[in-house]
Amino acid sequence: MQERARATRRSLLEAAACLFAEQGYTGTSVNDISARSGRTSGSVYFHYASKEGIALAVVRDRFATWPGLAARYTDRAVPPLERLVTLSYEIARALAEDPLTRAGARLWAERDTIDAPLPDPFALWTAAATRLLAQARSAGHLARHVRPAATARTLVRAFFGLCTLTEALEGPHTVTDRLTDWWHLTLLSLQRDADPTGVVGKARAEAARKPVDPPDSTDSPEPME
Repeated sequence: MQERARATRRSLLEAAACLFAEQGYTGTSVNDISARSGRTSGSVYFHYASKEGIALAVVRDRFATWPGLAARYTDRAVPPLERLVTLSYEIARALAEDPLTRAGARLWAERDTIDAPLPDPFALWTAAATRLLAQARSAGHLARHVRPAATARTLVRAFFGLCTLTEALEGPHTVTDRLTDWWHLTLLSLQRDADPTGVVGKARAEAARKPVDPPDSTDSPEPME
């Protein structure tokens, strides 16, 4: 029974995510989610209580828990800036291809229309970037003027803006290429001995080898410290 309930929650969440990504929060009803998932409206309310509850679960499942991916980049044999760039490609690919991640991003952008407090992922993303930049500074890879915390805050906001605006203007299929352009410019000011082509090339290849989906976090997403 527990496994059946888990499967039902997953099917409802995936159906809701596809609809939220396509139609937005206000354009999606519980009846829409019921129809897309093949479950009854009663099943939707049994597992999530309200449309707001489903929206919150979608954001938590992917968008707000993506900083946990940083745990996959703890190999000190790989330079920290390369790990940071690879992580950015993974997140960008998910924002372009993964319905749950795309839905989470759209719901967060439409948060004023949702009668529930959505988690803010950007502080967590910034903390993950700060740690990697601090490691890069300790290794002597950062330019003298770069301060990890302030730089991470700017990078995260610029990265998300780049992904959002690129998709709006050109579609999701160009996000990776535009991210490459952005890193070639950005790394010139971050690195002590600038080698953006080398870092971006290795990072993009490594990210392409990894799966889009992060570990399943539907039932109990863990906050990142």
